[in-house]
Amino acid sequence: MTRTELRASLALSAVFSMRMLGLFLVLPVFALEASRYPGGDDPARVGLAMGIYGLTQGLLQIPFGMASDRYGRKRVIVIGLIVFALGSFIAMAATSLAGLTLGRAIQGAGAISAAVTALLADQTRDEVRTKAMTLLGVSIGFMFALSLIIAPLLNAHIGLPGLFALTGVMALSGIAVVLKLTPPEPAQIEARQKGRLQVVLADAQLMRLNLGVFILHAVQLAMWVALPAMLVQAGLAKDDHWQVYLPTVLASFFVLRGTLYPLERRGYLRAVFLVSVGLIALVQVGLLWTAAPSLAFLTGLLFVFFCGFNILESCQPSMASRAAPAHARGTALGVFNTLQSLGFFIGGALGGWLLRTQGTHGVFAACSALMLLWLAAAWPMRAPARSGRGAGTASSAAR
Repeated sequence: MTRTELRASLALSAVFSMRMLGLFLVLPVFALEASRYPGGDDPARVGLAMGIYGLTQGLLQIPFGMASDRYGRKRVIVIGLIVFALGSFIAMAATSLAGLTLGRAIQGAGAISAAVTALLADQTRDEVRTKAMTLLGVSIGFMFALSLIIAPLLNAHIGLPGLFALTGVMALSGIAVVLKLTPPEPAQIEARQKGRLQVVLADAQLMRLNLGVFILHAVQLAMWVALPAMLVQAGLAKDDHWQVYLPTVLASFFVLRGTLYPLERRGYLRAVFLVSVGLIALVQVGLLWTAAPSLAFLTGLLFVFFCGFNILESCQPSMASRAAPAHARGTALGVFNTLQSLGFFIGGALGGWLLRTQGTHGVFAACSALMLLWLAAAWPMRAPARSGRGAGTASSAAR
């Protein structure tokens, strides 16, 4: 990478990290803590409160992405971070589950993912973009892991309101990073045409990636509606869940480093992608067919899950940005992130409803079916070509 590319990658990864840590901090404790609020005795309502963030974000990702094509990336990112911080502080002050739901909904309205990934794509060449997007993906994976480790500890000291307050402060800190540390936007962004949504929606390669990111995050949220209670039932107190999360996530990062980069250089990105989807499918099937999983079994499944999840979080945005037309990159990534956000919403809401009506068996049966559907839909995909500085395209033949 050039110095500008590295600076852009690190700065935008930091923005993403602060925002995603704020989101993920509440994830491991939300289902347990929300039950203490008025209205929190209904798992379906708790799942809705957890996942509604994804609904509002999904509704606004495309408008934010298109606005970034037309008005500039940084302006859109700053506005989104302000909205996200506002929602965090509303959730902090909530005294009921309805208030928590409102705060989460406003958090989601700060839909900056498409603008951030589009800005990073603008500032990197095709041949290094997977590395740049991997920094984003690793930052998401690391923040997810860190939240699973520190959230129970922080929750014991500052509670759920304190976690939301911390989330808001981190969002406001991200504004300073955008304005002071991120390289200037490319000069041609002001002259870029408005993205054409119909072109993006007609691209089969992009739509397969969109389906995949929807299913990945639906399964992620649905898993964590049920998983914390399963760990407790296996004998691990909720404040000690980090003892499982920390080693499994750290070990999965070594797998990421040893597989994604070298295999992509050799032309096996498609194979790594499909294997990662298959690994997460195996985890869901394992959780489905084990009536009373032991702590050791759950730990093993989590390691496999994080191996697949971190690889997919790293390569999917890169593949989408390289397949998208340059003039509509913000629009394409807006659609991509819309499906990601809707996955969060559907995963939380459906997971809570299934847990209430069908138990954990119903949750993981649905997750297994979704992952197998994704694997079937992804099979015909082509690996992206590695070309020069132009817009990313898909190759017609790849391993």
